[in-house]
This record gives sequence, C-alpha cells and structure tokens, in this order.
Amino acid sequence: MGSKLLRGTFILTLGTLISKVLGILYVIPFYAIIGGDEPALLYNFGYVPYQLFLSVATAGIPLAVAKYIAKYNAMEEYAVGRRLFRTGVYLMIFSGIVCFLAMYGLAPTLAKMQQLEGGYSLEDGIKVIRAVSFALLIIPVMSLLRGFFQGYNSMGPSAVSQVLEQVVRIMFLLSGTFIVMYMLDGNVVTAVSVATFSAFVGAFASLILLLWYFYKRKPGLDRMLLEDRGTVNISIPTLYKDIILSAIPFIIVGSATSLYQLIDQFTLGRVLGYIGITPEMVNSYVAIINFDVQKLIMIPGTLAIAFSMALVPLVTGAYVRREYAQVKRQLNDVFQILLFLTIPACFGIAMLARPLFTVFFSPSNDGTELLQLFAPIAVLFSLFSVSAAVLQGIDEQRFTVLGLLLGLLTKSVLQMPLIMLFEAKGSILATGAGYAVSCIFMLLIIKKYVHFSFKVILRRTVLFFGMTAVMGVVVIGLYMGLANFISPNHKMSAFLLTAICGGIGAVFYGYMAFKLHLSDKLFGPRGTRLRQKLRIR
Repeated sequence: MGSKLLRGTFILTLGTLISKVLGILYVIPFYAIIGGDEPALLYNFGYVPYQLFLSVATAGIPLAVAKYIAKYNAMEEYAVGRRLFRTGVYLMIFSGIVCFLAMYGLAPTLAKMQQLEGGYSLEDGIKVIRAVSFALLIIPVMSLLRGFFQGYNSMGPSAVSQVLEQVVRIMFLLSGTFIVMYMLDGNVVTAVSVATFSAFVGAFASLILLLWYFYKRKPGLDRMLLEDRGTVNISIPTLYKDIILSAIPFIIVGSATSLYQLIDQFTLGRVLGYIGITPEMVNSYVAIINFDVQKLIMIPGTLAIAFSMALVPLVTGAYVRREYAQVKRQLNDVFQILLFLTIPACFGIAMLARPLFTVFFSPSNDGTELLQLFAPIAVLFSLFSVSAAVLQGIDEQRFTVLGLLLGLLTKSVLQMPLIMLFEAKGSILATGAGYAVSCIFMLLIIKKYVHFSFKVILRRTVLFFGMTAVMGVVVIGLYMGLANFISPNHKMSAFLLTAICGGIGAVFYGYMAFKLHLSDKLFGPRGTRLRQKLRIR
C-alpha cells in the first residue's frame, strides 16, 4: 500500500476510533444519570433529523473541497485551491445559519412527523430538536477546515480535532446532565436538551483547534503559492458549479445511515404496533435498533470512514495524473485491508454480543439477538463507504446517488413484509438487503470504469471468512467455558469476559495472518518486518 494512504488512514483511523469508542463509553454513565433506555429515545428523537440537516448544511462541500484541492495541487495549481477554500468559508457560514434557522423554525413540524414514544409530549420533542440545532452554526465551517487539510494529505488536524470534539462534548454532556438532574432537581427533558446541545460545545472546541492549526501552517502553505504554475484560469462560479455537482454524492453518502434510521423511525414502531407488539416492547425495540446497536456496530465502520477520507484525495490526484496502475493498486490494497479487518471485527461483535451489550447498556436478550444479527451487516456499511469514495475519486459520483437510492428503495419495499414475518429483526434484514444492493451496484460500476478485476479480492475474502470461522470456534469455545465462571450479566464481569475472549480471538486471527504471510502481502515491507520481529515463519 502507498505510504501516504497507509499513514493517512492510520492517523484518521486512530483519531476516529478514539472518537467512536468515547462516543460509546459515555453511554454507560449517561444512562445511569438520566435513568435508563426510555430517555435515550428522546435523545435520538432530536439527533435523527439533525443528521439530515447537517448533511444539507455542509452539502458535501468539505470533502468535495478536499477532492478539488488535491486535484489542483496535483496540477501544481495551488492558488486555485486557496481561492476555493476562502470562498468556501463564506458559503459554509451562510449555509450553517440558514440550516440552523430552518431546523429551529421547523422543529414543531419535525416533531409531528416522528413517532415519539415513552410518554413524552410534542413540546418535549420540540425542545430537544431546537437544542441540537445550534451545532449547525459551527460544524459546516469546522468540516470545511478538515477538508482543506485532507486535500493537502494532512490527516493529523482532522484526527486530533475529532478526538477533542468528542472529549469536550462528552465532558459537557455528562456534567450538564448531572447538574440538571441532581443539583438543580430538573427533569429528563431538560437534561436531554443539555445533552444534545453538547454537540455545539464540542464543535466549537474543534473549530478553535483547527484554526490554530491553520494559522500555524499558513507560512508553509503560502510558500507553496510561490511555486504555482498559474496556467489554469477558472472562475469561482464555474468551479463551484463543478464542486456542487461533485458534492451531491458526499451529501448522499454522509446521510445514508440517517436515511435508513429515518425509515425505521417512521415505520418500525407503527408496523410493530400493527402486528400486536405491546407499546413497552415497541419502545425497547426502537431504542435498541436506532440507538444502542447503531453505536456498537459503528466501531468497525471507523476504519471505512478513515479509508474514505484518505482515499478520495489520493485517488483523485492519481486519476488526474492518469496514473491508472497506481489507482488500481490503491483500490486493491484498500479493499483487501478493509475486509481483512472488518470481517473478523463484525463477526467478533456478534459472537460476544451478550457481554458487549451488558457492558455498554444492560443485560438484554432482545438486545443480544438484535446485535448478533446486525453486527455482520456492518461489513456492508464499510464496503458501501469505501466504494462510494472510490466513485467520487474517479469522478463517477452520479452512480453513488443511484446506488444509495436503489438501496433505500429495497429497504422501503422489504421493511413492512419482513417486520411482519420476523418482527424487529425484519427491519435489520431490510437494512442489510438495502446495503447489499447498493454495494453490488457500485462495485460493478467500479469494475466497468476502472477496468478493475475483483478476482484476487474475492479469493482473499473467502480466505478472510475462513480465518474468521476458525477464530470463531476458538472464541465461542472459550466464551462458553468462561461463562460458567464469569457472568455476562454484570458490567465488570462482562467487560472481563469480552476483553479475554476478544483479545485472544484477535491474537489468534493475527497469528494466522502472519503464519500465512498475509501480513507481507497486505502491508508490504512493514508487515514482513513485524512478522520477522515476532519470529513467525
């Protein structure tokens, strides 16, 4: 794998992984403070429409800017990228203000459109939606700064700012909800509103850090302008016309999970109620699928997010320079490493669903079963993100839109019949089917336009599944033995059980990779050196 892609992916993966893990761990004290699962429904009630408004506010511009900066940098036209960034700042400020006002003003309509369970009133839902809407004022500009650095293949600022954003958000969220509930004797609705407002506070801290990075590096960036070739004369309106057309797929991909969740938000509770599921069970199923399980299965998806961010500017640069062999090498490496890591991670989560769910939430048979079913589907989430990034890198982003629409159509058509057949599990199966359709479509498009052969990747995928199956025998056998002595139904013992079984499973999988010399083939000289240091032949 190219050193830039590997280094950039590692930095972004580390930052995103830390951010995601923190985003899951805070749930434990948050649940304890606000009092269980039902308030989580109210929290999620505000976040689902917020994610869609956020996608509109940023309009895919930050990643599109990263792509075009990389494109013109590859042509040594550095001034074009700087002009693009300056005008983008004004555009993102305007977009953020408009979307904030729209979400704040439309809060009553958004609250009526959703089904609010748990005995909360319409006014409660409006309050939560308005509290989270303030983040729209900050995040578009913050995201543009991240895209600017990524366009220069500098992933450090994005990674560090992600971690800072999450740390500040969680500190504010936990301290704020604790103060409301236990020092001010407030109610759950106020506490949840404070929790959603924490998105604004975290984003503000991240913005300050990114501005510091920008002014610190500005002298070096200005020196690049002295080397500008100055042969491209393109107006800003023309440039933004191209960028907006390019940005639409970024919007679509960025809001994919939210769109799938929105379908569940509108239909899951209603269909479950229609087939006779009690309101208490409906609330539980909706909270588990749209909040609890989503957080856990996004851990493997972290790698795909990092790959996507690092991949777009690099593939774009190579494609602009007509280095098609380099593009194919990058794609071959990315797909193989992605599947090598996400397949065992996703199936590992399914194998240890019981203790994992206990650690982060509370012991639940329903939560365990739904997580076991949902976790393997996260492989498709990852594949979807990377495939979309590839299409955007080679300027075939229109197919990303079509691919997602086909997936959402599949989800919508199958949602009701599958829920009627399998209850809550039917919603998960419909989601899996939707992502599968999108992935197959986009991979076929990549094959056609890049003339890329998936034969090696398919062979390796079969091998990865085989290795995962062998690892599964070890993990499940170990888990069944230890579960007789270590309970999976208490947080500390469940954590210990997860750490032992998950750690041994990861070590065993890694040993198989070294023994088969897969590390050499996937990671090149670095993998070979590591294998030799471990004295594995």
